[in-house]
Amino acid sequence: MFTGIVTDIGEIVTVAPGGQAGDRRFVVRTRHDMKSVAIGASIACSGCCLTVVEKGGDWFAVEVSGESLAKTHLGEWAVGSRINLELSLKLGDELGGHLVYGHVDGVGKVASMTPEGGSVRFVFEVPGELARFVAAKGSVAIDGISLTVNEVADNRFGVNVISHTQAVTTLGQAKVGQRVNLEVDMLARYVARLLEHGKS
Repeated sequence: MFTGIVTDIGEIVTVAPGGQAGDRRFVVRTRHDMKSVAIGASIACSGCCLTVVEKGGDWFAVEVSGESLAKTHLGEWAVGSRINLELSLKLGDELGGHLVYGHVDGVGKVASMTPEGGSVRFVFEVPGELARFVAAKGSVAIDGISLTVNEVADNRFGVNVISHTQAVTTLGQAKVGQRVNLEVDMLARYVARLLEHGKS
């Protein structure tokens, strides 16, 4: 379980085949103190919950299945790629964003970026089947970042990203057309499910 509050920007330093055919192994450099992170612990990597299989003082390794590579943009990671990192939530930690599971629902893309006062208005395009779970003033996780939706139009929605968020996440280097991992708010999923059952 995570909050969508990014705590470090990691860098991919090694990409290699994983233990099973189609899997991939990534080594990630981080500023987190890995002494307190156990082997087998979960770390959200640009929104995808991954398991630490090996670690050192300033790095950790994860293995990603072919299934996850196909359903996220992790398959595009290369040496030098920068990714958002968040350690898993501990009991008693402050919930600064919203509850994020690290289960990517789909891949969207940056449709536009427009400076607006001290922030940047991002418009994201999402797969049609996920658009109904995105609501104005609701929460969404983009590459593991908890964001508040400003407005929704068809399969696009806008958010304002303040300069601090740009500085401490990969959104500071985002480009139009870039693919992003998307996790919709679990509450929105349950509400939609209840409404569907109510109609039957």
